[in-house]
Amino acid sequence: MSMLIDRPLAIFLFSLIILWLSVRTGARVARNLRPVREEHREDLGLVINASLTLLALIIGFSFSMAVSRYDQRKNYEEEEANAIGTEYVRAGLLPAGNAAKVRALLKQYLDQRLLFYTTRNSGRLQQADSDTAKLQQQMWSEVERTATTQSTPTIALVAAGMNDVLNSQGYTQAAWWNRIPTGAWCLMLALAICCSLLIGYGAHGKGSLLFAVLPFIVSLAFFLIADIDSPRRGVIRVPPQNLISLSQSLRGQ
Repeated sequence: MSMLIDRPLAIFLFSLIILWLSVRTGARVARNLRPVREEHREDLGLVINASLTLLALIIGFSFSMAVSRYDQRKNYEEEEANAIGTEYVRAGLLPAGNAAKVRALLKQYLDQRLLFYTTRNSGRLQQADSDTAKLQQQMWSEVERTATTQSTPTIALVAAGMNDVLNSQGYTQAAWWNRIPTGAWCLMLALAICCSLLIGYGAHGKGSLLFAVLPFIVSLAFFLIADIDSPRRGVIRVPPQNLISLSQSLRGQ
C-alpha cells in the first residue's frame, strides 16, 4: 500500500478493481450461498446506510487532512521565498566582497530550491538536495566568518536572516514529508470494501453496470485525496510562484 500512495492513478485503478470485485463477491454470496430474506432486508438497508455514512465521513476527514497539508506546503513556499529575498537585501550590509559572494550563493541556492519544487526525477532531486546542503554550508560559513570578526547589530541582523533561510528549507521539507499515514489509507480501504460487500449482498439483481457506480465514485474520491496529498507525483502540485517571481526579480537586477 505504501508504494501506491505516491501514485494517485495507481490508487484509482487498484481501488476500482478491488471494490468492484467486492461488490460482485457480495452479490454472488447472496445468490448462491445465503440469500437475503425479505424480513431482513430492511435491517440490512439500515446497516448499509450506516456503513456508507461512516465511509463518507472518513473520506471527508481524509480529504480535509490532505487539503490542510497542501495549504501548509504552499505557505512554506511563500515563507521560503520571503526569507531568501529578505536575506538577499540584507546581504548588502556585509562588506563589499562578502556581500557579492553571499548574493551569488543565494542565487544558486534559489535555483536549487526551484528544482526541488519542479523536478519529478529522483536522481535530479537527490543531486538538488546534495547541492542545497553544500550551498547552505557555504552561505552560513561566509556569514559566520564576518560575524566573528565584526560583532555588530547590523551583522547580527544578516546572520538572523540567513538562519531564517536555512530554517525555512527545513520547514518545507518537513511539510513535504507530512502525509496521510499508511494505516489511515488501509482502514479507509477496508471500510470501502465492507460497504461494497454489503451493497452487493443486498442487491436484488445482477446489475453489472450499477455495481460499478459505487466503486467508481469511491475510487475517484481516493484518487483526489491521493493526488492532493502527493506533493511530487500528483496532478495538483504546489507551483513555486513566489520563488519564480523572486528569481526573475533577482536576475533582472
